[in-house]
Amino acid sequence: MSALLDHHRLHYLHEAIRLGSLRAAAEALDVNASVISRQIALLEKELGLTLVERLSRGIRATEAGALLVERFRHWQADQADTVAKLRELQGLKRGHVDIVLGEGFVSDLMSGPLGRFWQRHPDLTMAFDLAGTNEVVNAVAEDRYHIGLVFNPGADPRISIATASRQPLCAIVPPGHVLARLGRPLRLRELADHPLGLMHPSYGTRQIVAMAETAERIALSPKLATSSINVLRHFVKSGLGLTLLPAFSIAADLADGSLAALPIDNRQLSSSEACVITRRGRELPHAAGQLLRFLSGQMRAFTAGAADCKTPTRARR
Repeated sequence: MSALLDHHRLHYLHEAIRLGSLRAAAEALDVNASVISRQIALLEKELGLTLVERLSRGIRATEAGALLVERFRHWQADQADTVAKLRELQGLKRGHVDIVLGEGFVSDLMSGPLGRFWQRHPDLTMAFDLAGTNEVVNAVAEDRYHIGLVFNPGADPRISIATASRQPLCAIVPPGHVLARLGRPLRLRELADHPLGLMHPSYGTRQIVAMAETAERIALSPKLATSSINVLRHFVKSGLGLTLLPAFSIAADLADGSLAALPIDNRQLSSSEACVITRRGRELPHAAGQLLRFLSGQMRAFTAGAADCKTPTRARR
């Protein structure tokens, strides 16, 4: 970075724009708001550019401010990655990986792949955080995490998809449900006759359902909206209604027979994907790259057909 771009001033600018106000940034950094305001003003004076717009409630980045914040994030990530690679050259085996993922990946990740990876790399530490699809994409694009595990992300020029596997959305029902006795793929409009629980709109599963509704010109009215797959599992298990999820997200329930995953005859629902994402252009440290490749090859979510919707055999009369 040029000496003109003072690191501390860029840090203040980053936090103020990220949090949307000088006061919030001051609280996060434990400094006086006037300090942040003055440092941003000095940066603007040195560059001859306006970096933030003062609004009635907070601030907003100008085009120049947004560019600086993006470059600052990349610089921070590159600096951390460089330090990690230098440690690798020193022969140090320790490493750390930050992962952000949708809740549906947790059971799959914990059921074996993570343990096998730690057997090979016992000194590696990790941090996991759960988030909806939109937040996973933003968090990875902003270099807050090395890797994201996300269901059906939309196109975003800031991210690269390292691995993708088709994982259709299934109708999740209790075993023996009337729909399971049809012995054929379901039609989306058939679900409208049953109480439904769905994820909130910021989640990939709900977004793909919305696309399917539009394509078929129908409107599903969920009885329950939630941010938790666990809540949806219990909603179905308790006989309160049905839900729509990829089969890998409830693999343990399918294995013990407490839930069934039925295919739906719909192009949008059949083409959804589970993805591993990174920030476009970021060269991951060795530990993060090793983990990315391992999970891509070991998790059910990234193995097509490993946990798919199943058409039940029609019961004989």
